[in-house]
Amino acid sequence: MAGCAPPANEFTSPEITSQELREHVRYLASDELKGRRAGEEGNRQAAGYIAARFNQYALTAPFQPRPGSSAYLQEFTFVSSRRPGKKNSLRLTANSVSKDFTPERQYRTLSFSADTSLTAPLMFAGYGISAHDSVQFDDYAGSNVRGKVVVVLRYSPSGPGENSFTRYMSISEKTFAARDSGAAGIIFLTAPAGSEGAELSSFPQAAPLSVSAIPCVALRWEEMQLILAGRGKDLAAIQKHLDSAKTPASFALPGVTVSLQTQIEKVIATTANIVGYLPGSDPALKDEAVLVGAHMDHLGMGGEGSGSLSPGTSAIHHGADDNASGSAGLLELAQYFAAHRGELKRTIILAAFSGEELGLLGSAYYVKNPLFPLDKTIAMLNMDMVGRLRDSVLVVEGMGTSPRWDSIVRRENRDSLALKLKPDGFGPSDHASFYAKDIPVIFFFTNMHSDYHRPSDTWDKINYAGEQKVVELVQRVTESIANAPSRPQFTRAASGSMAGSGDRQGLRVSLGVIPDYSEDVQGLKITGTRPGSPAEKAGMKAEDIVIKFDGMDVKNIYDFMRGLEGHKPGDKVAIVVKRGIEVLSFNAVLEARR
Repeated sequence: MAGCAPPANEFTSPEITSQELREHVRYLASDELKGRRAGEEGNRQAAGYIAARFNQYALTAPFQPRPGSSAYLQEFTFVSSRRPGKKNSLRLTANSVSKDFTPERQYRTLSFSADTSLTAPLMFAGYGISAHDSVQFDDYAGSNVRGKVVVVLRYSPSGPGENSFTRYMSISEKTFAARDSGAAGIIFLTAPAGSEGAELSSFPQAAPLSVSAIPCVALRWEEMQLILAGRGKDLAAIQKHLDSAKTPASFALPGVTVSLQTQIEKVIATTANIVGYLPGSDPALKDEAVLVGAHMDHLGMGGEGSGSLSPGTSAIHHGADDNASGSAGLLELAQYFAAHRGELKRTIILAAFSGEELGLLGSAYYVKNPLFPLDKTIAMLNMDMVGRLRDSVLVVEGMGTSPRWDSIVRRENRDSLALKLKPDGFGPSDHASFYAKDIPVIFFFTNMHSDYHRPSDTWDKINYAGEQKVVELVQRVTESIANAPSRPQFTRAASGSMAGSGDRQGLRVSLGVIPDYSEDVQGLKITGTRPGSPAEKAGMKAEDIVIKFDGMDVKNIYDFMRGLEGHKPGDKVAIVVKRGIEVLSFNAVLEARR
């Protein structure tokens, strides 16, 4: 796929054109940029490209650049990954005889491990699966693992592929199962030599959003085979029995202890929002601003923990629709508005956000460090996945965040797009960061497709003529807001779907909280609650950190979602949060997920 950036003289039309949209998308989704993952070189190249176009269109540059940087870049740091530090050790002692293992050759500390040290008895816990639905398989049933380190097999009794155990055989699910059963730590075995998953390197080191509460390491099959052989047991025979009988067969290992030290370092990376603006022409209105945004990052090479829907594939995730399409639309709008700057009464801010795929990091950073005061930012318009228009259907969300939106959007729909208008201001894209700050938002979206978050989301699948119509609608709506005699009133929207609310697909219930992925805290920090939701009714507020849910400790968002899994609509749950230095308790009645 071509990757060379198109020359600036190819972008000369002041109008929004399908040809220029195509050239922008083709470069941003090229192999050269390798998926534009925040903190990586391809992301920096994309930021440089967008900044160069902003400069070409003579947008005002708002920032003081560091040497070698651009005045359009709003740089920020984030935790890009976690990795084992230098102080990691693993020792097994059997009948007073100890063996120390070599990191990365005989064992591997996993990046989501807790940062701790312990000495505890060792226990074999089969596949480490705890399933109580139709599968009915529990390696922990009848076993007391409290205070012990469990050693578990890779995958499931039905093998590594998709099967009835798929939901339960991921490393994270097994870690939660061990912790919830009282285990002090977990050791994952590699698969036997010659099998899939036989190498330590097959255990991913991609960092999830947060860490486990217990130490987690991987150990080579051969090392545990020797330990068990010394106690008259054969690891291969044990696995064969589990696979054929599909009946748990966990057992204690008297006299065997494990000493673990796990040290995890945070890897800090830098990325940047790309922001420029066009000052308004009206002396009375130019201090107010309309912000138009789109995220420019994507998933890089994919892999576990990236959000890829092809998790077993390491390949460039091109992100043409998600969201090179929105970024291209932003560039065309920047060029158009720059050519018509004298016609804009209010200031227009153009922002390409980074880190959206990691949890709205860029927009969250912006609202904490805004270019214009948030109380002077009268609206935010967001384009995310606007390149796959089919049957003229355009989804427009946020319609309930101002009473003015319906009439404006309908009036400016001159191409007779089939509008699907939705009220909610929260959702899984950057407009949610602004709505949480009581700013009216509008979100433009041409809907999901089978290439979403897969390497196959490529530039040649974009409907450029359709995208031109969408971007022209955004242009007209932006102008209407920017030139209106008064600012739009903000309203809290009726709650819609639970997308982006921290409620995992497949859950039956919702609390209605909006997670804050930008904060690296122990617990679940929230940016707000949905109107009329159980969380709002209970009294929860933005900035609260959930630390207990129905008696269960909440260390991260995964704990919270697991807590929701065990409930049904109408259940009353107790929630404990930290609010500043206070610890507060609430009761909430869960509602059905919509």
